[in-house]
Amino acid sequence: MRLSNLADYAIVIMAATARKCGSASLVEADRRKRGRVSSADLAQETGIPVPTAQKIVSKLSAAGLLRSTRGAGGGLQLGRPAAAISMADIVEAIEGPIALVSCIDTGDCAVEHECSVKPHWPVVNAAVRGALAEVSLAKIAGAVPAQKEVA
Repeated sequence: MRLSNLADYAIVIMAATARKCGSASLVEADRRKRGRVSSADLAQETGIPVPTAQKIVSKLSAAGLLRSTRGAGGGLQLGRPAAAISMADIVEAIEGPIALVSCIDTGDCAVEHECSVKPHWPVVNAAVRGALAEVSLAKIAGAVPAQKEVA
């Protein structure tokens, strides 16, 4: 199982936004104090091509994970605090609901009448989503890369 490049890049973009802009606040005065960043700035910082970054930013904004402000001093900010955004939120904003097999979402299965596995997939999907939900954007943005233990 692999995430798409877009989902991977979305996590990278969200982490860069969190580092540059900090957490979103509900208080308007605090919002004006926070930094804003453009999709071009995020593309440059992360090495993701500008068109790809813009596509990702559009999806993240539609999901409410980013907030865009137009005009002088405008730009992108987190849609809610980094601690309240999980990897699962970001992946689902790009990929849709987390499901390891399509038969769970679409119900389209050629061997459904003989399948004894289908009842178990929701448990597996919930476990994967739960693992992703445990990792907050705040952890990602402030994390030091994990180091391999030397045996």
